[in-house]
Amino acid sequence: MTYLVDKCKRLHEAAQELAIINTKAKNEALKKVADSLTEHKNFILEENAKDIVNAKEENMKESLIDRLKLDSKRIDDMVDGIHTIIELKDPIWRSNDVWTLENGLTISKMTVPLGVIGIIYESRPNVTIDAFSLALKSGNSILLRGSASSIHSNRALVYAVKEGLKKSLISESVIEFIDNPDRAIVKEMLTLNEYIDLIIPRGGKDLIEFVVKNATVPTIETGVGNCHIFVDETAQFSMALDIVENAKVQRPGVCNACETVLVHKNIAKEFLPKLYDRLRNRVEIRGCDETQSIIPASNATEQDWQEEFLDYILAVKIVEDVQEAIAHIRKYGTKHSESILTENMTNANLFSRQVDAAAVYVNASTRFTDGGQFGYGGEMGISTQKIHARGPIGLSELVSSKYTIIGNGQIRE
Repeated sequence: MTYLVDKCKRLHEAAQELAIINTKAKNEALKKVADSLTEHKNFILEENAKDIVNAKEENMKESLIDRLKLDSKRIDDMVDGIHTIIELKDPIWRSNDVWTLENGLTISKMTVPLGVIGIIYESRPNVTIDAFSLALKSGNSILLRGSASSIHSNRALVYAVKEGLKKSLISESVIEFIDNPDRAIVKEMLTLNEYIDLIIPRGGKDLIEFVVKNATVPTIETGVGNCHIFVDETAQFSMALDIVENAKVQRPGVCNACETVLVHKNIAKEFLPKLYDRLRNRVEIRGCDETQSIIPASNATEQDWQEEFLDYILAVKIVEDVQEAIAHIRKYGTKHSESILTENMTNANLFSRQVDAAAVYVNASTRFTDGGQFGYGGEMGISTQKIHARGPIGLSELVSSKYTIIGNGQIRE
């Protein structure tokens, strides 16, 4: 029996037990885990500090180090996320679809857990807690494979989770962590259809493509975030500057950060100098030829329009109108999060309907595409696919369904 199969067997058995656990027991277990995170906060921060030291020694980008870093507030946010999930309705064994046939059969479409979920993710240790909490509440066990850069942080977080579960009615085997950095284990994980019901990759383009290419287990593909903001000619400048600054600078190393700003030609000469003043000395601007004629900017290449920078870099292009903005997003966008800043509701409606993305904003920052911000308590990732899960993957996306049919002796003729 391999290292991984042994873990998966435990998860599979635990999932069968968890599927029939009542809501009260699940919520009490989550409360114990939240308490354990608080109790072990100092230990978690000490272990995270080891990852930060290693990241700096390997010259990791500052924006990615920020994504990796934990502090007291971020752990408190994890705890708050668990409490939000506790307050959410249990998604299991629910039905909004019940009907009775002419022959008297009553059919109900009921929600049930998926079983065992595997998640492969990079850098951000908070995913460990988000994934576990959502899986438990939705009746699923979870197999975690984080990146080598966050190995100490994730080990500490999983330890705290298991310590909390020991004080509950739920087996600590509902969560397993792959702490072996051997990449061959990931490839094995992707083909364990006998034990794993769903794989979710969460990270950069290379990781996602590797999983999609090699997995035989069903996957939900989370998306790279080449996100855009279109500043229309009727946009309020003060609001637009605040939104662009927030979307680019607050946390540039995350998938919902803005990577390209499109500016209507009629306001470019007035708006761009204000944008440059707002971002100067913090953000490198790469612009089209017209942008470069108005503000100091390096030349934007074809690759820049396609890039998820995850850094203090912003591509800027002047466009003719909303239609050209939509066309640019169709060509280069990754169907993640897009925003229009405008006072013209005709343009807002056109943009909302014609832009194909998991989240489309009007007069707001793209930074809100997040399970916690949407009220889900956390997320497994942001799906950019068009299957049942699109956008933040929360509780309702982590269930399957079964039909129950109640009769009184009916036979088919």
